[in-house]
Amino acid sequence: MTIKKSAIALLASAALTVSLSARDQIKMVGSSTVYPFASAVAEELGATTKYPTPVVESTGSGGGMKLFCAGNGMNTPDITNASRRMKSKEFKLCEKNGVTNITEAVVGFDGIAFAQDKTNKPFNVSKKQLALAVAAEVPSKDGKSLVKNPYKKWSDIDASLPNREIIIYGPPKSSGTRDAFEDMVMKGTFKKMPVYTDLYKLDKKANKKYKKYHIVRTDGVYVPSGENDNIIVQKLTKNKNAFGIFGYSFLVENDDKLVGATVNNVAPTPDAISSGKYPISRSLFFYIKNSHAKNVPAIKKYTDMFMSENMIGKDGILSEIGLIPLPDAKRAALRESVSKRTMLTLDDLSKK
Repeated sequence: MTIKKSAIALLASAALTVSLSARDQIKMVGSSTVYPFASAVAEELGATTKYPTPVVESTGSGGGMKLFCAGNGMNTPDITNASRRMKSKEFKLCEKNGVTNITEAVVGFDGIAFAQDKTNKPFNVSKKQLALAVAAEVPSKDGKSLVKNPYKKWSDIDASLPNREIIIYGPPKSSGTRDAFEDMVMKGTFKKMPVYTDLYKLDKKANKKYKKYHIVRTDGVYVPSGENDNIIVQKLTKNKNAFGIFGYSFLVENDDKLVGATVNNVAPTPDAISSGKYPISRSLFFYIKNSHAKNVPAIKKYTDMFMSENMIGKDGILSEIGLIPLPDAKRAALRESVSKRTMLTLDDLSKK
C-alpha cells in the first residue's frame, strides 16, 4: 500500500513538473524593427488559433540575443527577432549556455531610412558624407591624420550640403539597426580610406580599432534615442533640423509626417531596397530555440504562420506595413528550412 502511494505521489509530482514547465504562450524578444511584423503575426495567431497571443518585447537585437542565449530554461525566450544576423560571439554564448539547437529564419528585406520632417526641402547625402557626420574621428584638413569630429553643420562636411545643423536621433548600441548602420555606412566607407587603414598598418596593436572603424561621436550630435523607433519619429516632428535613423517600416507608417532623404541619390523605396540599389539595405531575421518546441507547442504554428505567403509573400499582410518580400525562390527555400528546423551552425554565420 505504501509503495503504491509513493508511486502515485511520484507520478503526480512528475505531472506537476511537466505542467509547470510547459506553457501555451510564446515569449519572444529582440529587434524594434522586426517588432511590428512579429506583433502582427502574434495577433493573427491569437485571433485564429486556440493559442494565446504571444508576448513580444522590443529589447533591441543585441539585448534579445543576450536573453535568448542565457539558457534553455522555460523562463528564457523561445524566439528572438533581429534586424541583423546573429554574430559569431552570440552563437558561442548560446553554445556556452547549452542553447545548441537554433533555427534561423529570414523574413524579408528592410532599408535603414535616414528621414526628416516632411516640411523640409529634399535632402541628398552620400554614404561617405553620412559616415563623416556621425564618426567620432574624421580626417584632418591635410588628410594625414584623424582628429576629433569638428563638424557641426552639414555644410562643414561639404559646401554643397545645406548650412544646417547636424543633429541625428538614432538607435542605441544594443540595436541591430545601429549595428547594420555602422557596418554598411561607417565600416563600408572607412575601409576604403587610407587615413584609417594606414593607421592600422602602422601599429596593429595600438590602432586595431581603425581596421573596421565604427566609433560614433558622443558630443551630442548623434543622440541615442532608445529601442522605441516611434520616439525618434516624435522627435523629428518637434525638431525640424534633425534627422532620424530607423527601419523603413516606420517611415511607411509615418509618411504623412516624415520623408526619407536620398542616399547616393537613391530614395528608400521597396524596389530600390530589394534590388540593393538603396545603399543601406539589409535582411530581417528571427531565431527559434528548438529545445522549447516540445513544451511550447505554439512555436511551430507561429513560425509556420510567419513564414507563410499570407504573411511574407508579395501580397502578404506584412508588406502592407513595410516588409519588403524576398524573391520567390528564396522565400520557398527559407520556408522549408524553418519547417524542417534546420540547425544553424557557426560556419553558416561566416557565409554571406
